[in-house]
Amino acid sequence: MAVVEVCVKAAAGAPENLGDCPFCQRVQLTLEEKKVSYKTHLINFSDKPQWFLEVNPEGKVPMIKFDEKWIADSDVIVGIIEEKYPNPSLSHPPEVSSMGSKIFPSFIKFLKSKDPSDGSEQVLLDELKALDEHLKVKGPYVAGENICAIDLSLAPKLYHLEVALGHFKRWTVPESLSYFHNYVKLLFSRESFQKTKAAKEIVIAGWELKVNA
Repeated sequence: MAVVEVCVKAAAGAPENLGDCPFCQRVQLTLEEKKVSYKTHLINFSDKPQWFLEVNPEGKVPMIKFDEKWIADSDVIVGIIEEKYPNPSLSHPPEVSSMGSKIFPSFIKFLKSKDPSDGSEQVLLDELKALDEHLKVKGPYVAGENICAIDLSLAPKLYHLEVALGHFKRWTVPESLSYFHNYVKLLFSRESFQKTKAAKEIVIAGWELKVNA
């Protein structure tokens, strides 16, 4: 079988390092959890290679190569990985499909907010509480005992949330959300996560422009 090739974002200003794209990390996490060996191409966004733009005119990452064909979009990619490498399964019951899906947009809104009374903090808190409540009943992972695709989608986003809100707003998730904290600890301690995460300073640098825009 041909080697799986993956294009992910390189760190701005340090193109030899992994960049801060949570969607790229999601794809890498999926490959790591499936124990699929793959070759990584770090794409420098300020100097995208010509071959990359030829196969991907939009210049977006992540992108993966299967059967001599390049495919973009993390949702599509992880679906194909699940089909091609069904073991271990990362599938999940349909009722948890949207679990935590509003956390990332709520986090971005709160992070960029300059008005403490706009309610964005409360919206984020409500989303985190909903996940905490779900984990209390169904945990430790979203679908129970075993990690699934939803967890691998959430893990990089929760990492960005923790790093960026801690840095820019000196804000942390309340300790009372103990099931959420346990969940994050479980995700971040996995070998797959440690291997594929961007350094904290790279995540902070990535959000700097958006926060100060």
